[in-house]
Amino acid sequence: MKITFQLSRFTQVVFMSTVENINQPLTPRSFHVMTKPIGPLCNLDCSYCFYLEKEKLFPKEENYKMSDDVLERYVRKYIQSQHAPEISFAWQGGEPTLMGLDFFRKVVALQRRYAGGRTVHNSFQTNGTNLDDAWCEFFAREKFLIGLSLDGPEHIHNRYRVDKGGAGSFDRVFQALEMLKKWRVEFNTLTCVTRQSPEEAVEIYTFLKEQGVAFMQFIPIVERVGDRSAHEIGLDLAVPPDLRAGDNPDAMMPWAVSSEGFGQFLTTVFDEWIKADVGRIFVNIFDMALGAWCGMEPNLCTFAKRCGQAVAMEHDGGVYSCDHYVYPSYYLGNIMDTSLEEMIYSKEQIQFGKDKSDALPTYCRECEYLFVCNGECPKHRFIKTPDGEAGLNYLCAGYKTFFKHIDPAMREMAALVQKGRPAADIMGKQFKKCGGK
Repeated sequence: MKITFQLSRFTQVVFMSTVENINQPLTPRSFHVMTKPIGPLCNLDCSYCFYLEKEKLFPKEENYKMSDDVLERYVRKYIQSQHAPEISFAWQGGEPTLMGLDFFRKVVALQRRYAGGRTVHNSFQTNGTNLDDAWCEFFAREKFLIGLSLDGPEHIHNRYRVDKGGAGSFDRVFQALEMLKKWRVEFNTLTCVTRQSPEEAVEIYTFLKEQGVAFMQFIPIVERVGDRSAHEIGLDLAVPPDLRAGDNPDAMMPWAVSSEGFGQFLTTVFDEWIKADVGRIFVNIFDMALGAWCGMEPNLCTFAKRCGQAVAMEHDGGVYSCDHYVYPSYYLGNIMDTSLEEMIYSKEQIQFGKDKSDALPTYCRECEYLFVCNGECPKHRFIKTPDGEAGLNYLCAGYKTFFKHIDPAMREMAALVQKGRPAADIMGKQFKKCGGK
């Protein structure tokens, strides 16, 4: 029996295509490019941001802005490379609004020129501080899907999300939220989960709900003091001076969430969500989990069996294996002289994708939740298993706690979906049975 499963648009946009049989070679199909037209530049100075330091990749750069030539080549080549009736562009940074609104007017004009009648979607991740009526009118008219970075109420958001002068950004971000709602722009929120978040989970989730946020993403902040990959380009800027001389390269930054803490955070939010919000509030990891329990391949990139079909492109046209691997050793080429297909289906990138599954330790291969986790993001695999094998995901313990907790509810919801009923029917009297209470 084939199960069909309706996902919210925001989940579909951040999902990527995956390969049904991991032992078969990749064949041409749609892939995803996270595009950074302003490179790593941002008007904020968030404590936990891992991307600001990528300026060191471009020591001779002056303005970091994507040129018209690179933009035109990228839009044309990306559309030509996509083998699907609908095409999705993703714009990030840094802070993409620093490119100015005229740049994105050019983007839309080029997309119309080269789309050949196909539907084009745009997603746009922003800190919101530069949004005004002009931006929001454009987003509404062109049907952009906006991701707004918002960590919670003011005292939580301002803890780490500050500007260059150290002032909190909440007031401007909240104003942006209200403006997006005013112009009826489709949006979701991206909330970073930090060391303090597990104890604030209900407060964060309730705040987002009260502001009318229906689509939520929760991103764990996992950052080590001694990120060895970063040393390739001399990235020491995010490491506080008192930690740089430490003897433990795997020590975590002060704002990093613990594995158990992330599991606690997700579990707490899930218990709030399942009481009354199923089918009304969408959380990307909950959507993904329900799909997995329904027998679908997880295709939120961090949980997919295979990596490699979601690359990052910098403002100069340089393409890297993944947004988490923008380092010299993961450089695939430049859009100005190499086709996207050549880079995506290169021997190096195919191996990068296969490594996600091939490098799993035995502990993961024998785990009952492998079908939904698949070892999560390789960037987080820097601890050892209980047996001493390398390559275990730092967040493993937390995910195990979370998946075990939601298993009864997911089984119930999957059964409802199989019967053609909405998953929301689990709410009410079934909550005590399925919510782990």
